[in-house]
Parts: sequence; C-alpha cells; structure tokens
Amino acid sequence: MTTPLTIGFVPIARPTFDTALAAEMTTRVRNQLAGAGCQIIGPEALMMDAAAAQSAIAMLVGQPLDLLLAFQASFADSTVVVNLAQSGDAPLLLWAVPEERTGGRLRLNSFCGINLAGHGLARAGLKYEWVYAQPDDAAALRSLLTLARAGRVKRLLRAARIGRIGDHPVGFDPCSYDAAAIAARLGSQVVRKELAEVFAGVRSAAPGEIADTLSQLKDRVAGLDALDQPALRGTLAAYLTLKRLAQDDDLQGMAIRCWPEFFTELGCAACGAMSLLSDELTPCSCEADVNGTITQLILQWLSGAQAFGTDVVGFDLEQDNAVVWHCGQAPLAMADPEFQPRGTIHSNRKLPLLMEFPLKPGRVTIARLTEAKGGFTLVIGAGEMLRAPLSFTGTSGVLRFDRPAADVLATIMDAGLDHHIALTYGDYVAELLALAKLLELPVLRLT
Repeated sequence: MTTPLTIGFVPIARPTFDTALAAEMTTRVRNQLAGAGCQIIGPEALMMDAAAAQSAIAMLVGQPLDLLLAFQASFADSTVVVNLAQSGDAPLLLWAVPEERTGGRLRLNSFCGINLAGHGLARAGLKYEWVYAQPDDAAALRSLLTLARAGRVKRLLRAARIGRIGDHPVGFDPCSYDAAAIAARLGSQVVRKELAEVFAGVRSAAPGEIADTLSQLKDRVAGLDALDQPALRGTLAAYLTLKRLAQDDDLQGMAIRCWPEFFTELGCAACGAMSLLSDELTPCSCEADVNGTITQLILQWLSGAQAFGTDVVGFDLEQDNAVVWHCGQAPLAMADPEFQPRGTIHSNRKLPLLMEFPLKPGRVTIARLTEAKGGFTLVIGAGEMLRAPLSFTGTSGVLRFDRPAADVLATIMDAGLDHHIALTYGDYVAELLALAKLLELPVLRLT
C-alpha cells in the first residue's frame, strides 16, 4: 500500500479580479485533490499579497512535499511563484483555468498568470510543469498525480541508503557502480558492508529464531522438509541477519554478492533470503548490483508493491515473448496463485534455499538504471506477464512486451544493455518518464 501523496497547494489571486469566482475554483481543485486521497498542505485562503505569500512559504518549507501546486486562481505577477519555487525542491506544477468567453469582463485572466510565471521561472533557471484545464478535469488530475508520484520517488531517492554486501563478480560489469555519481544525480548513499560481517551474523543466529522463521515459512512454501536442513537453516539465518542489518543501518535495499561464498563458505544459498526480504519490501539484487537495487526501489515506491530483479534469458520470436528468470529469488507475492510455491535447490550448486514458482499473470512495468553508455540512462518498458508453466527451475515468467519481441531483443543487444532488469506489477510508464525528466536522465524505451 502506498501512503497518500503530499501536495503543497498555494492558490494565488489578486483582489482586482473576481475573487469570489477565484475562491470557487480553488475549492473545486482542493476537493479534487482530497477526493484522490492526497494530503494537502498550504493556505486555504487566496494569497493576494506579499505577506500572505511569505506565510505560505513558511508553512511549506521543510515539509516532505511530493508536489508543489501553484494554482493560478486569478492573474498575479510572477513574484509569488518564483519565490515559491526557490523555497524548496519539490516538482512545481502551474495550473490555470480556461475562461468562458461571455463578451463581458475578463474575470480571472488565469492563463496570463501562469504565462507570466512560466517566463519568470525560465529566466531564473527554474523548472516547472503546467496544466490548463477546469478544476474537475480528469486528465489534468491524472497528470498531477503522475508528477506527484515521480516527485515522491525523487524525494525518497535523496534519502535512500543502499547496502552493498561484498563486491560484484569479475566480468559482471553491469553490477559495477559509481557511488559519487549516484550521490550527485540521485542523492542516494551506498553503504559498503563486507561478507565477513554478514557471515559472522549468520553463524551466530539464534536457533530458536531460525526455527520460528521456518515454522512460519512452511505455511507459504511447500517441500521444505525434503531439503538439506542445515543448509535450509543457513539461508534462514542469512535472511534474519540481513534483515537486522537493514534495520540497524537504515538500509532501504541491498545489493548482495550471492555467489560463490554463500555456497562455499556458508554451505547454503542466498536466494531464498533475498526472496523473503524483497517480499517484505526491502528489495535485494544478486551479484551486488547496486543500480539494480535502486531500480527495484524506484518501482516499489511507484507501485507500493514488491519489485523483482531478474535476467531476460531467452526470446521466442514466433510466439512473440521472452522468458525472465532468476535462480529462485522472486518475492513470494509474485507467485501465480494457481501454483503452490515450493522450496528447492540451486540448479548449479545443489544447495537450498531457493523459491520455485512461475510468476503470476498481469500487467508489468520494466525498468533499469543503466550506465551502459557511460552516465545514467533510465530504461523503461512494459508488457503482459502470461500465465505459463515454469520455463526453468527457480522463479521465472513468460513476458510479452508491448513491442515485438524481435525489436526488444535488438534494442537490448544493440544498446549493450545490462543483463539485469527489474519489474513490478501495474502500469507506471508515465511516472517513470516523469521521473526521468525530473532527474534529467536520458530514456531508452523498450515499449
């Protein structure tokens, strides 16, 4: 579940225009926002002078705003809007209302107000979006909510802490990262942790806590009794250790070197632990893929639900689909409800715990924060996850992209894209495009 969007709402007017009509328009917009479940912060009365504007700014400064809405209830000069824009860094939306051509008085002159404001903002080097619509226009509300959702992700990224547990494997260049560039562009911090620290926690995990976790997991996952029990408990100890690490260090997600040391030193798989953590909305990527974890967080924040970091492992061009797969780390919430998730072993290393199930059918959004060409680009796609039997052991799904599979295959290879993508259920392409614009990221479309 996503929490309500927080909108800073500032209605701007001048007493020389029809203030009664301006107040009516303001009330209608506020009602629209409240009806959409938004939390509204800002003055209820029209701001009609410099003192009111300063009071509004003081009310908004320091608030965790997802969007700042400057509602041009009537004409006003650009001073108020420019000062508002300079007081914070939430995305700014200018809204003006069309006016009926009666042959009489120009009662609001609202559009001229945002025209003047837009010019002032542009001269000051400040960014903004705009809508020109009646207060109850459904398309305008959708645009506003899309921008606010993107603004929320931008805000959350600035405070995000990503734990990187160990180094990525040699030759897995998509899993490399630039901590300084991430901090400069996104505001996120990468927190380095060593495998030895995690392994020490795993080895000292409380047997009773492991037993309780296993008992609870048996309600969701079949076949656990048939697995190597010391190895199974090792994976659950890793889950408990990583969960505690995330809590203690305030980590929103983790990028974990999952092989070979989990197998060779601990005698268990990390996959099941990452599945459980991602299911609980602490997304984890394998192979210490920091950009992958950031992408999963972006999708999770947009959807309010789990995200899955996966490989695209093959295409069927005749059937126009692709297979997404990873060893066994998809969040359990993504299991096809017609299939009972079961515990299994790693297909190569022959150790548990991995989750095994096909992904549930439904609309999915795909993304990847990539540095394939140097500098960040946001890869965006969408498609339909089809109901299909398991393609391979572990967790997998059959995906039909919105574009022909042959085109997607060519784009991936011609652009030299990363082998990892992330997906979540639902359609969030518009929000990703808005986020890319806010972060000044180039976009590569897979859809």
